[in-house]
Amino acid sequence: MIEQTQTKVIKKTSVVLPTERSKVEDYNPKLMVLFGKPKSGKSTIVANIDDNLIIDLEDGYRSLSVMKLQAKNATDLFNIKQALAEKEKETGKHPYKYITIDNASRLEEFALPYAGKLYQNTEMGKKWGYKKDDKGIILLDKNGRKVPDPTADIRNLPSGNGYLYLRTAVKKLISMFQPYCDTLILVAHVKEKQILKNGEEMSEMSVDLAGKLASIICGEADAIGYVMREKNQTIISFEGGDDTIREARPIHLRGKRIVVAESDENNNLKVDLSKIFV
Repeated sequence: MIEQTQTKVIKKTSVVLPTERSKVEDYNPKLMVLFGKPKSGKSTIVANIDDNLIIDLEDGYRSLSVMKLQAKNATDLFNIKQALAEKEKETGKHPYKYITIDNASRLEEFALPYAGKLYQNTEMGKKWGYKKDDKGIILLDKNGRKVPDPTADIRNLPSGNGYLYLRTAVKKLISMFQPYCDTLILVAHVKEKQILKNGEEMSEMSVDLAGKLASIICGEADAIGYVMREKNQTIISFEGGDDTIREARPIHLRGKRIVVAESDENNNLKVDLSKIFV
């Protein structure tokens, strides 16, 4: 018996394999997190960035001349995103070079109802978040619509499972603005948490977000800068290696401590961000 061998024809690919290392490039962060204590100068910094739309979640820019939009809930954020999308479609370019969301803590609050909706869209959560009678049947209003339960909190799901939906909601609210600018800036407060390092408990400063969310957002950011004041100077530190989560991938920021504002004896403030954005 003669065996017939079938020859497999391999189509030629258009992929060219690299033969040498790529050159190192410097670039502005796609996502930058600026965090610090209250009154450390965060608002002043972003207010001095040209072509920067500030999405103000706390009404904190009344004393500053800025381009801003106020948002009071997640619906406002979705409406702002829609306006940006329409403007980009009309002009064929980003509406703004920079977009700033201020601040992360309020954004997390806005994300709670949205997280609940994400959970309700799953098979497991379709009955969650509504008022029920003694038999567990969902109550309906006079128009036949389900009655929301105002006490429902996604964070109270068993085993902390609700935080998965909260993390997803916050990430979606942040990432939906990234297509409409060169750099998205997230302003955040600072919180201290206890960590174990080399068998010793110590305090670490982190972005004020719940659970693993701070680490996840910072992990996705190209630069995390800690804003502080020393005497008459405002400084952004991208130095890593101590008790603060901060670092940067872009070469011009990596490991740097940069003075961005300085006041004179008459309290006149001079802001210089030329070393932050290339």
